[in-house]
Amino acid sequence: MIPTEDASARKRDIEEKLRQEQETLSFIKESLEKSDQLTKNMVSILSSFESRLMQLENSIIPVHKQTENLQRLQDNVDKTLACLDHVISYYHVAKDTEKIIKEGPAGRLEEYLNCMAKIQKAVEYFQDNNPDSPELNRVKFLFEKGKESLESEFRNLLTRNSKPVPPVVILDLITGDDDIETTDEVPLEHLPENILHDLIRISVWLVDYGRNLDFMNVYYQIRSNQLDRSIKGLKEHFRKNSSSSGILYSPAMQNKRKDTPSKKAIKRPVYIPGTIRKAQNLLKQYSQHGLDGKKGVSNLNPIEGKEDLTDSEIDSYIHSISAFVKMAQSEYQLLMEIIPEHHQKRTFDSLIQEALDSLMVEGENIVSTARRAIMRHDYSAVLTIFPILKHLKLMKQEFDQVLQGTAASTKNKLPVLITSMETTGAKALEEFADSIKNDPDKEYNMPKDGTVHELTSNAILFLQQLLDFQETASAMLASQEIGTSSSSFNSEFNRRLLSNYICKILGNLQLNLHSKAKVYEDTALGAVFLLNNFNYILKSLEKSELIQLVAVSQKHPDKAYKSHIEEQLQTYQRSWLKVTTSLTEGNLPAFQPGTKLKDKERQAIKDRFKAFNDGLEELCKIQKSWAIPDKEQRDKIRRAQKENVTVAYRVFWQRYSNVPFTKNVEKYIKYRVEQVEEMIEKLFDTSA
Repeated sequence: MIPTEDASARKRDIEEKLRQEQETLSFIKESLEKSDQLTKNMVSILSSFESRLMQLENSIIPVHKQTENLQRLQDNVDKTLACLDHVISYYHVAKDTEKIIKEGPAGRLEEYLNCMAKIQKAVEYFQDNNPDSPELNRVKFLFEKGKESLESEFRNLLTRNSKPVPPVVILDLITGDDDIETTDEVPLEHLPENILHDLIRISVWLVDYGRNLDFMNVYYQIRSNQLDRSIKGLKEHFRKNSSSSGILYSPAMQNKRKDTPSKKAIKRPVYIPGTIRKAQNLLKQYSQHGLDGKKGVSNLNPIEGKEDLTDSEIDSYIHSISAFVKMAQSEYQLLMEIIPEHHQKRTFDSLIQEALDSLMVEGENIVSTARRAIMRHDYSAVLTIFPILKHLKLMKQEFDQVLQGTAASTKNKLPVLITSMETTGAKALEEFADSIKNDPDKEYNMPKDGTVHELTSNAILFLQQLLDFQETASAMLASQEIGTSSSSFNSEFNRRLLSNYICKILGNLQLNLHSKAKVYEDTALGAVFLLNNFNYILKSLEKSELIQLVAVSQKHPDKAYKSHIEEQLQTYQRSWLKVTTSLTEGNLPAFQPGTKLKDKERQAIKDRFKAFNDGLEELCKIQKSWAIPDKEQRDKIRRAQKENVTVAYRVFWQRYSNVPFTKNVEKYIKYRVEQVEEMIEKLFDTSA
């Protein structure tokens, strides 16, 4: 059983908990009732708010729509007013810009172009919206007026600022120095920067908006004239200031390179015009005899006009070619900035025509001068072609680069001139070889002393001039090969052609000299003549590269000439046989020493001494006036004669000088051995 007290306590706890739960339940019920009441009140308030909101919306929406319409109307009004202002502005364009357009763009190009932009827009507006408006005609007139002013300004700017490049500047541009390291070339400043900028702006506007390309013709005409005047100014500079060497350099270059002793032109043949002129003058002296042998007489009618080029003219033309290339390159750089790309080649082609044609005509005149000279048998004229042709070939690659993109007729001008020069030069070379072979054997034209003939010296001089232009001369010869051109041969083949040509000249010369030697009545003088000429040829070959060129086609040419010289020496020595023959053992009278000579024996000794004396005196007198310019050969001949003559005379003199063959000893024994040697030593010496 549970104790009573515990049960009572438990009951009380349960009752207490029950009471608390009942109180909680009552609180919840009261709270629910309050919540329901609040909910009812909120629903009532929301319903009232919704009702009022609907009423407000019904009132506001019409107002909003009305306001929106008003705003749209306001915007339309603003836009309309803006359009009106824009349209009205077109009607004011003519008035606002007329003064500026009439005054021209000089000094205010940007402002002027802005005005032209306004006028152009006005023209477009009236054409699209009111083509019958008088305003259209007005703005059109202003636009055309403005375009003409821009074209005029383009012409004026270009004309005022396109000045010929000074000759000293051109010379600085085309000359260089081996001892100075080259840097990037500084382009010529043809136009001031601000002028160039204005020209570019005008050019762009005329192409994009002016729809006019006439300014390009203006450009090439003005710049073509400037290029031509620059090159002509260089030529005039040479004409006035050419030095004896024919090579000019600008003062600027000279001041800048005071410490540099040597100068040379870039891609320019190194030659001394004075040397060529000297060679020409010497050759001309020979050619003036004419092939008919009559000095100063020609079977050709005289040709009017200038026939010879001066050294400065040759050098001037060579410099002008280089100047044209450099100036044309510079002109193209300038043109690229001003002229639209798709018009650049055509404009450049037109721009260079005047200067290029002038150079080509001058080159053809040089060729024509050479042709006329060749017709007169003056082959020295070809020497003027060599340096020019060599330079043209050196410059051809740059020429082709500069003329790239031009018309075919323009590109072909230089090759045509080169071909013309090669053909003329080859003709001169061949005819010169024939003239050497066919030079007449005229007695009055022969050197009286047997020295070197002018034909020999001229032929060698001509060949020596070829050394500086070996490639040029060999290309000339190669260009005449049947069905081929000079470019199809390699350098070795060309060198062999030149060697064959030189051998041909020397062969013709040798044959002609042998023929000329027969003109001399004295065989010994003919031998001296041939000896002198062959020795001169050999020495000239050995002193230059000619010997190497000849050796390409002919082995050991020096041995051949030495053999010829020795042969003529022996022929000459035979002239002394009439002196030495009387002294030989077989012709001496036989007698016994100590016995009295018979009259026949005494007369024989007298005849031998007399024959020797007369022969010696005669030969010494005659051969004293002969000449052997080469000291080595002269001494060699004298030694040989001393050996041949004095040995025989010494034996004869020793044998008979003490023999009593005459009472008048001085009459027959006129010379001692030493005196004979002295007489022989004076051979070939007119001063002795």
